[in-house]
Amino acid sequence: MSTTVTKERTGPGQQRAVPPRTPAGARRRPWISGAPRRALTGGAALVWTALVVVPVYWLVVTSLRSRTDFTTDSPLALPGRPTLDNYKTVLDGDFATYLLNSVVVTVGAVVLTVAAALMASFSIVRYTNSWSRLSFRMYLLGLAIPLQAVIIPVYLLIIRMDMYDSLLAIVLPSAAFALPITVMILVSFLRDIPRSLFEAMIVDGAGDWRMLFSLVAPMARPALMTVAVYDGLQVWNGFLFPLILTQSGDKAVLPLALTLYRGQFGIDVPATMAAVVLSTLPMLAVFLLAKRQLVAGLTAGFSK
Repeated sequence: MSTTVTKERTGPGQQRAVPPRTPAGARRRPWISGAPRRALTGGAALVWTALVVVPVYWLVVTSLRSRTDFTTDSPLALPGRPTLDNYKTVLDGDFATYLLNSVVVTVGAVVLTVAAALMASFSIVRYTNSWSRLSFRMYLLGLAIPLQAVIIPVYLLIIRMDMYDSLLAIVLPSAAFALPITVMILVSFLRDIPRSLFEAMIVDGAGDWRMLFSLVAPMARPALMTVAVYDGLQVWNGFLFPLILTQSGDKAVLPLALTLYRGQFGIDVPATMAAVVLSTLPMLAVFLLAKRQLVAGLTAGFSK
């Protein structure tokens, strides 16, 4: 197909060449295509898989080594004499207490966060006035505040409220800092609910509480499950609040308890890795049980 170059008259006796126009349906060719592109994509996928799989593999393999084999064997080699002594050492200690503390803190913070965020998001979506818009902006402003910037005021407030060295001292700040992102996600989801459904319930004489529990909560179940898993993961892995706001060992949670395997002359790395493996199992089980609801919540915005 030949390409025609047209000329545009710009003045008396002057003409300027105009480049040919690209057809509307034509696409630009990628800068790399064919076999090189497939090789590049496959290589990138292989590198990404290695970055994800190798640390997990090293974690599990190290937890099955003895301290002597850890210092002599290759880091990525299979253990020559696998042992479960590290898991026995962890379970014979206070791991059950740390696990229970983490479960209490995570469940308490998630329940408070999801309940408060659902009511706040419903009011923001339900009442489209200046106050609801202002409150939504205030929640968004909370996303810009780093945790480290307010840890001293939070510490002083916990001391003033006489809650220092208690699990409640971890639950309340964790729920407060998880609230902004939870409200943002739920507001984005609730705005997709047709206004006609709210109007129909108003005609039926339903109040705000009935609308919240009969309409909003059932329809927002995938989003609620998504934010619950996300917030639970953040609280479960939280380290700064337990470090600053607790002191006694019986109030320690799992991320803080991992530092207890550091001795005077070194770190028991295999036992620490065994504790890490055990600490990931509860959240992994929650993810597998809630996988369907989680995927539905993440893809809800694309299916509308």
